[in-house]
Amino acid sequence: MLVNAALDIAAARLDAVLRGVRSLRPQVLYNDEGRTVNATMLWEWMRNATAAAGLEKRGGLHSLRHTFCSHLAMKAVTARTIQELAGHTTLTVTMRYMHLSPGAKEAAIRSLDASPTTDPGTTRAQAAVPP
Repeated sequence: MLVNAALDIAAARLDAVLRGVRSLRPQVLYNDEGRTVNATMLWEWMRNATAAAGLEKRGGLHSLRHTFCSHLAMKAVTARTIQELAGHTTLTVTMRYMHLSPGAKEAAIRSLDASPTTDPGTTRAQAAVPP
């Protein structure tokens, strides 16, 4: 439960940062010496991490992006939000991940039952029952 809460907080913070600086495209990663990180350094870090983890199949940096999008889809994040966070130019690219969210339709229907004055996970029937 704590992991999910931490992921939700991290996703919200990342979204806020990206919204604030999307047009500026600043450097966001720095090495231990405070220098900006380039693609070669990122590739080296990824190679070292996969080797240290004992992974046979070596994934590239794109696997991190793919994993990020996949986890968002599994958490029922909307396709439009995933598109924005991933920087996909079209929604068609983002739709590749949406099969990972089989409960999204049910969650959308259940959201209609939520009372605006209660927890979003509480249905009106549950809210009507006195404590």
